[in-house]
Amino acid sequence: MTKRFPGVLALDRIEIAFQPGEVHAVIGENGAGKSTLMNILAGDLQPNDGQIFIDGKPQIISTPLVSRAQGITVVYQELALCPTLSIAENIMMPDMAARSVATIVPRDLMRREARSALARLGMADLDPDTKVGRLSVAEAQLVEIARAIRQKARLLVLDEPNSALSTRESERLFEIVRQLRAEGVGVIYVSHHLDEVLDLADRITVMRDGRTIETMANDNVSQARLIRAMVGRDLGAAQPWALQHSSGAAPVVLSVADLSAPGLDRISFTVRAGEILGIGGLPDSGKDRLGDVLFGLIPRNGKVAIDGKDLPAADPSASIRRGMAYVPADRRGSGALLSMSVAENVVSASLKKFSLSGFLRRAKIKREARAEVARLDARISHLGQKLATLSGGNQQKIILGRSLVTHPRLLVLHEPTRGIDVGAKTEIYSILRQIAGEGVAIIMISSEMPELVMNAERVLVLRGGRLSEELRGTDVNEEAILARAMAP
Repeated sequence: MTKRFPGVLALDRIEIAFQPGEVHAVIGENGAGKSTLMNILAGDLQPNDGQIFIDGKPQIISTPLVSRAQGITVVYQELALCPTLSIAENIMMPDMAARSVATIVPRDLMRREARSALARLGMADLDPDTKVGRLSVAEAQLVEIARAIRQKARLLVLDEPNSALSTRESERLFEIVRQLRAEGVGVIYVSHHLDEVLDLADRITVMRDGRTIETMANDNVSQARLIRAMVGRDLGAAQPWALQHSSGAAPVVLSVADLSAPGLDRISFTVRAGEILGIGGLPDSGKDRLGDVLFGLIPRNGKVAIDGKDLPAADPSASIRRGMAYVPADRRGSGALLSMSVAENVVSASLKKFSLSGFLRRAKIKREARAEVARLDARISHLGQKLATLSGGNQQKIILGRSLVTHPRLLVLHEPTRGIDVGAKTEIYSILRQIAGEGVAIIMISSEMPELVMNAERVLVLRGGRLSEELRGTDVNEEAILARAMAP
C-alpha cells in the first residue's frame, strides 16, 4: 500500500497483516505513517496504490460507514465526540449513522445502552445525560472507547487509547483489551508507551518513514530494541532535571495564594525563574483544570500574580500581556489552528508584533516562523503547510513555538507530550530544559509520572481539588507521586 500527499510520501509500499484474537501493536515515531494507515482502514483516506484484503477477498473501504460494515472500528487519539450532545447520544451515534431512514430512538433505550457500555469500563457512576463538553479529557476518552466496544467490532483500532487516563483507568482498559482478544476480536494497538506494548501485544510492527521496518513476535523483546528500530539510533539515557539544575535562589515569577475554582480548593504555591514545576494527580484531582484557571479561561477566586503584579481573574489576553503562555492538553480541539499554515500558527498569539497600521507584515512573519521552526527542529515541507497535515509531535512543536514568540515569563504546559513518540518526547524535553535555562518559569501538568520525575525540580500532588503534598529532590519518584495522589 502506498499513500502520497503533496510533497510527502506517507506510506511507501507497506505490507502488514492483522489476525483475529490477537493484539497487534503498531509503533513508530510521529510521522512514521501510523495515522495514515489507520485513516485508510477507517475509510477516511484512500491509498494511491495497493490493496486491502479482508478474509482473503479484496475490498475497497471507501467511507467510514463501509469500514464499520466490514467490522472495523477506530478509536482516534484526538477525540471524535460531539460536545453539545449527551454521553448516551454520542455512544449511540454510530447506530444512527447506519440507519437508512430517520428513526426515533427511545431515550430510555439510549440510557440503558450507554450505562451498559460505560459499566464495562468501570464508569457506571457517569450520568448518560451529561453533555460531553462538560467532561474531562480522560472521561471523554473513556466515552469514546465505550462507544467503540459497544459496536462489537471484528477489528478494533485503538490509537493512543489511554493518553489521558489514570493508572487505574488504564488497567481497566487493558483488561477489556485482553477480554476482547479472548473473544476473537483483533486489536490494533497504536501507542508510544512501550511498556504497555510489551505487556499487551502478541506481535509488534515497527514503522519508520512510511515503511514497515520489522514485525516481531513479542518474545523477550526489550524496549531498547524497539527504540532502535523506531528511530534508527540509540537515544541514550536521560538524567532527571533536578540532578542537573536548581532554581532555589532565583526570583519568584508566579505566586498563587488561596486559589479556588470549580474543582480546586484554596491552593497556594510559587514558581521561580528557571524552574520546572510538575503538577500531578489523578483525573479527578483538579489538576486538569489548573491550567485553564491560571490562564483565565475559568473564573476563579484567590490571588494569581506574575512578578508581583496581580492578574485579572478571567482575562486570557491580560495573562499573555503579563508574560504567561499556555499550551492546553487538547491539541487539536483548543491548541491548534489546524486549517491555517505553520507560519500563521507560530505568530497567531503575537499579531500586534507583526502588523503595521492594521496590515500584517508577511516577510517578518516568515522570518520569525522560520527561526522558530529551526529552533524547535520541526519537520515541515514549507511554512505554508497546513498544521493539520503535520504529525502530532510536529504540531506540538509549532504550538510551543507560538508560545515562545510571545517571550513568556511563565510557560504553562498541560500534557505537553500527549500522544507523542519517544524520540519527539526527548526533543521536547530538551527544548523545555533549554527554555528553563534561559530563565523562563515552567509549569508542567502531566498524567505521565515518568515525565514529571524526569523533568520537574518539584512536584505538587493534587487530590480532591487540594494540594496533597509537595515533593522535591529524591522524593520525586513515581511511587511517592502515586501514593500521595491516592492517599485517603
